Amino acid sequence: MTMEESSRQVPWQTYYGPNLGYVQDQYEKYVADPGTVDPAYRELFDQWGEPPQSEYSAASMVDNKLQGPPVNALGHLDSNTLQKAVTAGKMVWNIREYGHLAAQIDPLGLDAEQDTRLLDPASYGLTEQDLKAFPASLIWDNAPAGTLNGWEAIQRLRVAYTGPIAYEFSHIHNEEERRWLNSYAESGWSSKPLTTQERKSLLGRLVEVEQFEEFLHKTFVGQKRFSIEGNDVLVPVLDEVIRLTTNAGASHVLMGMAHRGRLNVLAHVLGKPYSKIFSEFHHSPNKDLIPSEGSTGINYGWTGDVKYHLGADRFVKDGEAVQARLTLANNPSHLEYVNPVVQGFSRAAQEDRSEAGYPKLDVSKAATIIMHGDAAFPGEGIVAESLNFTNLRGFRNGGTVHIIVNNRLGFTTESVDSRSTRYASDLAKGYEIPIVHVNADNPEACIAAARMAGEYRNRFKKDFLIDLIGYRRYGHNESDDPETTQPLVYRKVKNHPTVSKLYAQKLMKQGIVDEAFSAGLIEKVQNRLKEAHEHVKNQPEEEPEFTAVKVKKNQSTPVRTAVEMKKLRQINENLLKWPQAFHVYPKLERILQRRKTALNEGEKVDWSLAETLALATILADGKPIRMTGQDAERATFAHRNLVLHEPETGRTHCPLHTLPEARASFSIHNSPLSEASVLGFEYGYNVFSPDTLVIWEAQFGDFANCAQVIFDQFISAGRAKWRQKSSLVMLLPHGSEGQGPEHTSARLERFLQLSAQNNWTVANLSSASQYFHLLRRQAALSESEEARPLVMMSPKSLIRNNRVASPASEFSEGTFRPVLEQSGLGSRPDRVERIVLCSGKIAIDLEEALEKDKNGNEAEERLHIIRVEQLYPFPAEEIRNIFSRFPHVKEFVWAQEEPKNMGAWSYMEPRLREVVPQGAEIRYAGRPDRSSPASGYQQVHSLEQQRIIQSALKQDSKNNITLGR
Repeated sequence: MTMEESSRQVPWQTYYGPNLGYVQDQYEKYVADPGTVDPAYRELFDQWGEPPQSEYSAASMVDNKLQGPPVNALGHLDSNTLQKAVTAGKMVWNIREYGHLAAQIDPLGLDAEQDTRLLDPASYGLTEQDLKAFPASLIWDNAPAGTLNGWEAIQRLRVAYTGPIAYEFSHIHNEEERRWLNSYAESGWSSKPLTTQERKSLLGRLVEVEQFEEFLHKTFVGQKRFSIEGNDVLVPVLDEVIRLTTNAGASHVLMGMAHRGRLNVLAHVLGKPYSKIFSEFHHSPNKDLIPSEGSTGINYGWTGDVKYHLGADRFVKDGEAVQARLTLANNPSHLEYVNPVVQGFSRAAQEDRSEAGYPKLDVSKAATIIMHGDAAFPGEGIVAESLNFTNLRGFRNGGTVHIIVNNRLGFTTESVDSRSTRYASDLAKGYEIPIVHVNADNPEACIAAARMAGEYRNRFKKDFLIDLIGYRRYGHNESDDPETTQPLVYRKVKNHPTVSKLYAQKLMKQGIVDEAFSAGLIEKVQNRLKEAHEHVKNQPEEEPEFTAVKVKKNQSTPVRTAVEMKKLRQINENLLKWPQAFHVYPKLERILQRRKTALNEGEKVDWSLAETLALATILADGKPIRMTGQDAERATFAHRNLVLHEPETGRTHCPLHTLPEARASFSIHNSPLSEASVLGFEYGYNVFSPDTLVIWEAQFGDFANCAQVIFDQFISAGRAKWRQKSSLVMLLPHGSEGQGPEHTSARLERFLQLSAQNNWTVANLSSASQYFHLLRRQAALSESEEARPLVMMSPKSLIRNNRVASPASEFSEGTFRPVLEQSGLGSRPDRVERIVLCSGKIAIDLEEALEKDKNGNEAEERLHIIRVEQLYPFPAEEIRNIFSRFPHVKEFVWAQEEPKNMGAWSYMEPRLREVVPQGAEIRYAGRPDRSSPASGYQQVHSLEQQRIIQSALKQDSKNNITLGR
């Protein structure tokens, strides 16, 4: 019996890999109800019954008919033949590992010829006859039925691994995953042709993408749009990944990308109307700027942003069964910095925060797609930081689909000068992320890659990377001439057909479409574009939406933050209860047990207990909390200890998870040693989930500057640029305590410099109760229009300083006060001649110095001290009201421990001039201008600190006072 005859009699041999799995699924439906499967399958099952459970079974059905009973082939092999079989097996693995070197993934033919000898049997001393002597299954465990021998096996593998898709899976250590990936690549699934309708739809999508870009190019000459051309197939690839992930249950698809191709993705994936995009071009005032990225967006934000930075949302349906929300995040020009923000979106969408304990994570509820630049992916450190989230329990999201939109140029820099690796994607190998490289001029291969990515993500809940290798048809922007730097490349680009033309020609050759069909698609899209443009031209000219920020200076919605004493005491008691079999580290247990009486009359609540009570009462109010930082569970200064560790077993317990009063989740995680990615993640989480109080704590405030882009581009400006609300809390340990320049300053001056338009709150507190009330106020306002980020200079040594601790009555009464007055001073207003203003730790130093100065009573009558707890928004009214009580003040002093060019002085000085009486003197007491924030010598620090105190208080220099310790 011939193979062809056998195939007709035993059809199962033509099904393998995912195809065989699909047939098995169809058979199960057939058994339950024959009417639910396609008639062709119904007929197949009627005739042949149940399909085999494995490819081996299918092959055996044919082999048995062809050859009779199976025999032990190895029994007839001599040692030489056996060695050749082993070598052939090694070649199979080398094809899998190095086949990408010979793959057809270069649309312009720019790459140098690769050394592919590892793919040649001759390199192994093997001939065609040698390989034909082996059964295929001997060297290829996934050999499909019909592969008769080793020679055919090698040829099929070469076709699978050297086509328009190149696979890199050898760095995947998980055996199950690697077998699945190799089986998928080798099954022929990637080369399985699309249906006729799928091909026509794909051509139509490519025409839409191309015609949109061409229309913008001709209609808005010289304006920048950062076109997708050269990687047009990105849009249908996104379509396919979105389809697969939403069909698998994702109700949210969260996406991030830089500006290259963004307008096209907005138009065709997010459904932003052509007319809206055209309107933005018409209102662009900066049409001739080169090479900056001018042209102001008009439809989002108070100050707006350029149109190719804006994001969008869209709800999509696939029939009536699936509805999902697509979100493309707003993104500044800082390319990859949106990556952790989008990952934060996804984690927020996947978590149920409605019950006490850790949130319940369901990674199937949301999917993440991030599009990268080929120069930025290996070049930007934020990429590696964000990839590191993939398996971290506090940050993982069940798999991100990464797409490198690879045009092989970074502005004007070629790959050879921008990375040290063969591929732009090589960084992902360190995180064991599967990689496929695919030729962007082969749309069907790109769809196959998208399907593989989607199916892998859905199955294994892990990241996957598609390296979409195309080119850039124009310069970095459309007013830039690329031939000045890449003349040879652009000589090829000019003569290279677009992908829609290439694909149309392919389908015409196959007889699937004709020229009339292709022309009709183009005409239809052009008509839609012209109609949208005419609509915009006929509309009255509109001014850009620069909505002024209406700032109510120093005012906010009144919020009750005090908590009745009975409730506070009950919560405090419950916080000291842990499971009976759980044994707390003895030293820590003694420290925690001291809290039992902290709310009694005459006792005080320190900083750490104030924080814990704030968090507990917020949870009791039904507000979820998420807290992260490099040492968030214990805290850098070992004051928090919200996750207790049993010394004998290592088991953990979080008292806030078992608190009876808690009505929402509490999530606390130690983060990776990263600032930018973690802060971006938390910002994204908070933006997506405004109902959650999200707190990020820096290990030391100094390290926050590693996340400066996130502060500058997202947190401080997101509301102004994109109307993107956030109530994120940032705790930045700050204070000059002789620990050297890198453990002193959270760079308060930078946050104050960024303060405008009521964009956030900047605070530097001096009491535990103030911290309690400020956290509760932040939580209460998180979902309102008053929601703003909170930047807090948090204490270090003051955490355990009794002067910062507060009596219980300050928690059950009162509220947060932007300005405090030093107790014991100012009792005789008519005698006060000098007012010292300060903020944070130095206020405690001043209080301590006054107490130790035994001869200062008379001087104290002439002195008053004001603590400015909230620096921004500047509490002008509160300060002015205090000043009005002291009519004879001659001198106002701003005292700080930071150098003069740092800290709050430059911010405070002009604002104080607006509120002090006319003609009054404003003086500075602090360190002189410095390039470094602090001395590295303890003795120098102490002398400088004492001098500042003496200057601020006008004390005699002979009083030697030890400060802050």
